[in-house]
Amino acid sequence: MRRFTALFQSVDATTSTNEKVKALQQYFHDERPENAVWALYLLMGKTRKRLITSRVLREIFLQISDLPEWLFEESAAHVGDTAETIALLLRDTPVEATGASTANSNMPLHAWLESVIPQVKNLEKQDPEKLKRLVVDWWANLQDDEIFVLNKVLTGAFRVGASTKLVIKALAAEYGLTEAVLAHRLMGDIETTGDFYRSLIDSDEADASPSRPYPFFLASPIDVEKFADELTATTANNWQAEWKWDGIRAQLIYRDRQLFTWSRGEDLITHQFPEFESAVGEMPDGTVLDGEIVCWDGNRPLDFNFLQKRLGRKKVSKKLMAENPVHFIAYDLLEIDGEDVRSQPLSERRAALVGVIDTHPNAFISYAQPLPFETFEDLEKWRSRSREYGSEGLMLKAKDSLYLVGRKRGYWWKHKVDPMTLDAVMIYAQAGSGKRANLFTDYTFALWQGQGENRMLVPFTKAYSGLDNAEIEKLDRWIRRHTIEKFGPVRSVAPSHVFEIGFEGIAESKRHKSGVAVRFPRILRWRTDKPVEEADTLESALALLAARNEPVVSS
Repeated sequence: MRRFTALFQSVDATTSTNEKVKALQQYFHDERPENAVWALYLLMGKTRKRLITSRVLREIFLQISDLPEWLFEESAAHVGDTAETIALLLRDTPVEATGASTANSNMPLHAWLESVIPQVKNLEKQDPEKLKRLVVDWWANLQDDEIFVLNKVLTGAFRVGASTKLVIKALAAEYGLTEAVLAHRLMGDIETTGDFYRSLIDSDEADASPSRPYPFFLASPIDVEKFADELTATTANNWQAEWKWDGIRAQLIYRDRQLFTWSRGEDLITHQFPEFESAVGEMPDGTVLDGEIVCWDGNRPLDFNFLQKRLGRKKVSKKLMAENPVHFIAYDLLEIDGEDVRSQPLSERRAALVGVIDTHPNAFISYAQPLPFETFEDLEKWRSRSREYGSEGLMLKAKDSLYLVGRKRGYWWKHKVDPMTLDAVMIYAQAGSGKRANLFTDYTFALWQGQGENRMLVPFTKAYSGLDNAEIEKLDRWIRRHTIEKFGPVRSVAPSHVFEIGFEGIAESKRHKSGVAVRFPRILRWRTDKPVEEADTLESALALLAARNEPVVSS
């Protein structure tokens, strides 16, 4: 635990990428595989589910300290994190060991995570007194920063200031492997064993697991001017255009006569979409498709809300499958007959993809259709019609591009449609978290409904991004002076400010008072030029919804 905490401090204390990589590499060089694999698990955000809630951790602390509850709450509001607040306050709080545990700083990381910490599982309800004794003993036997790491792991919220890319870079540098090979081996689940770590760093190890997905290749937001110039200088024949669908990026893996469905977030979601299992035995064994899972009405994608009802389900009923039918739109082929074809150009992978699906048709799987174009103006015309087709915009891909790892600029571009917008009135505000815990940064916006004396503001959406630091600080001062009521952490404010809110999609919603829900809302600008009375109405939102649901117009 001590060495891992020292690594955490080293990584967290610098903004230098090189220094972070150097600290990570040194740790992997010095540490035993049994500990290194657990460090990898934590560093890559594979943290276990929450074992203790922040509320229970707070209650345990208050029981052993003389600190009044109100002062703890003020401290937590200032720090922005309960686990960190407790770690800081324990520096000045004497803690007596209860004898329930002998775990200490010198105990290896793997012992903490395999045998010590799991002791609290289910104790929150079954034996809260035993839970308290264990946690207090751990606090008594650890140093300040070690307590912080422990608290974050217990609450399932451990994060470190090093991306997965940096961790892989450090491993590659230490063991002489390519980052692409390591990224592939680390896709999916990490087995927290020394044997897994040794196979991970083995230069001769084959990537034999049948369920293992490939690292996803990601598109970059388009540089319009650069792309238009490049298109003019070369030819449209060098590029492939297709719709950008609003679904779940996923890989369908058919190996050993089994199906494995992986999301881009590295979640195994096979059981949530059993329809795709119908292709097992039909698709050639050793086939991996990359594409998008969407809900489908037979002609075009349904709103993302339909797909959302399929997510997180342990079991998908026939009724849910019928009401929210899914479809997989494949746009790349990564493996065929067990051969990794990512090093082939997109044009060849595309031809093979079409051949596989045409030869082995399945009602739930199709491939993306290229959009014809000759000039950038043609592309803009297609993009302007995106919403007619239930699309977020365009994907533009170089036909000679290999299937790379992560986001590499210049090969794949996403050219999203301009956001829908409405001018809305801020009516509620809430403090942020972390570094913004002292500022009101989370806002609720409303639209007008009704006429005359019956005109009222109806909550429409929440947003917390889009303002710069100066605007946030200015708005924070105004909120504190114009609070009407307090509801726990939320403040009701005078309806005085209008903001232009942008969002990617809109759908009906029975859960929201307005009757609509929007996707990816953010603040585009503070409309200081617009009086509250001229903010948009709920009817305007419903008009956008109606337009979204119009059928596709024939070309």
